[in-house]
Parts: sequence; structure tokens; C-alpha cells
Amino acid sequence: MGQRAAIYARVSTTDQSCERQVDELTAFARRGGYDVVEIFKETASGTKASRAERRKIMGLAQARKIDAILVSELSRWGRSTQDLLDTLSQMAGWKVSVVAMSGMTFELDTPHGRMMTTMLAGIAQFERDLLSERVKSGLAAARARGKKLGRQPGQRPKSDKLAPQVIQAVADGRSYRWIARDLGINKNTVTEIMKRHWKSS
Repeated sequence: MGQRAAIYARVSTTDQSCERQVDELTAFARRGGYDVVEIFKETASGTKASRAERRKIMGLAQARKIDAILVSELSRWGRSTQDLLDTLSQMAGWKVSVVAMSGMTFELDTPHGRMMTTMLAGIAQFERDLLSERVKSGLAAARARGKKLGRQPGQRPKSDKLAPQVIQAVADGRSYRWIARDLGINKNTVTEIMKRHWKSS
């Protein structure tokens, strides 16, 4: 019996197919002596947080039902360097390896794995610093152009948008609590909308 493995294939858009990744990873598993427990295919952009199939694999890993996760490349698994580092650390705690088709195996409890952790942590911090720098630069440029940032006094985009529905619901005899729950807003927001409505009437 070889190591139990799950195959994870991901594409970014619906006009792409996971089949080529699956075929290559299946052949890779055969060559490496892995016993493929299950194959997971997902269509989601690289930065999308909600990946149902990836969560299922992590559930298998946590339950100790697999020993390895096979991916064509690490960008198929991780949403970002930090996400990759976080999930690899979780896998290490569950004694599960993430194996890229290049043959690179990530086992963070080995000397090589600890070196990779240090490198990934450095890259993740570099990415955060770059993002912070871009945000600050963008804000400074916007201010230089005289643009006012953030929500200005008197601006209520969400409550103004929902005001007609709130007013109609009150007219229909609905309670403020029911309206707030139905529209997914705070009861105080309902009260403020009605105060403005009555004041302007």
C-alpha cells in the first residue's frame, strides 16, 4: 500500500477544464506509488476565498484519511503566499504533505520544510509591505488631486438605497424588528430612515 492521496485540480474560469490537470496528476500518482483516495475539481479564481472543494480536502486531511495532497503547481492550491503558508502549516500539524507535480514535497516538520517556511514567511511579509505601500501611495495621490476619501458626512449609501423598502414595510404594518431582520440591517437604521422620512414629509 502506498501513501493515500487526494488530487486537487483547479481552473480559474468556466471556459477552462480541470481534465488535463487530473490526467497528469493521476499519472504522477501512479508513478509515485500513491493510492488516490479521491479527486477534487474546482473552478475558482486564484484569489477567491470560498473554495468548497479545497475545504473538503482539508477535512480529509484533518480526519487523517489522506497522507498527501497532489497538485499540478502550488498556485493551484494557495490563494496567496500567506494562505499557502497557513495551509501548509495546518497540513504539517495533521502529518499531511502537499506535493507539487514538479516533485517538490512540502513537509514543514523536516529541515527542508522549515527552510521553506522561513522563505514563504519572508515572501508573505514582502507582499504585505508592497500592498501597504501601494495603498498609501494611492491615497496620497488621491489627496493630492483634491479627492475626499472615505464616507462623507451625510452620505448613507446603504440606508438611502433601502429607504423605499423600509417605508413601504412600515406602511404595511411591519415591526421595525421584523424589517431590520428581513433586510439585514440594524433596527436603529430602520428608526433613522423613518425619522428622516417623517421629517421630510
